[in-house]
Order: sequence, then structure tokens, then C-alpha cells
Amino acid sequence: MITAVDTSVLLDIFGADATFGPASSRSMRTCLDEGQVLLCDVVWAEACAAFPHQAAASEALDALGVTFDALDRDAASAAAEAWRRYRKAGGPRTRVIADFLIGAHAVSRADRLLTRDRSFYRRYFTGLDIVDPSQS
Repeated sequence: MITAVDTSVLLDIFGADATFGPASSRSMRTCLDEGQVLLCDVVWAEACAAFPHQAAASEALDALGVTFDALDRDAASAAAEAWRRYRKAGGPRTRVIADFLIGAHAVSRADRLLTRDRSFYRRYFTGLDIVDPSQS
């Protein structure tokens, strides 16, 4: 089983979020036990920004046991198409294209997505299996 992970889950874990941290940590462990966990380049960059320097970020992500997996052209194109549909339907700019890149990566490279933002991903990436730590 291959799981892509969203940034929010990593920030829950690394920031020891009092509300979501324990559930996100348990869900991450379950996903790692069941197979590989991928981070697309967007998630990697967003997660690394939460650390004081790149070495600390790389060390923490490597220790977690996740794998860097960059987007390819097809996934980026699928994200662009989903973004166009979103904006054409009147979607506000509160969502950024990075969210769509994360979803498209999950669809193309993984069996499921580990995220707390299930309603957004279900709406724009139908058929994507979602694992929501806040629901466990």
C-alpha cells in the first residue's frame, strides 16, 4: 500500500500539535507499517519551511521514514485542470494550486492520501481514498 501524505499531518507531528498530533502520529505509523509513504516536492517544501534550517528538516523527514517523490508532468497537468475547474466554479483564492498539486500527485502515485482536509480532496479528486487522522 502506498500512501501520499499532506503537509498538515506532518506539521501536526513535528509541531506536537495538542489537538491533532497524537492521531496524526498514529495514522502515520499505521501507513508506514502498511507500506511506503510518499511526500511530493510541494509537501516536502512546505514541511521544510517549518524547520529552522534544511538539515534539521531533512533529518526529521528521513527519521520519519518517508520517501521524496517529485511530481511529474502528467500530475502537474492534472492539478492545473482541477484548479481551472475549481476557479471556473467560483472557488475562492483561499485554495492555492499547491493543494491541487498534492491531490494530483496522490492520485497518480499512491493508493491513498493521509490528510485532515478530506472534504476538499474528495470534492476535487473523486475516487481518491482518504485517510483522515482526525476521524480515527
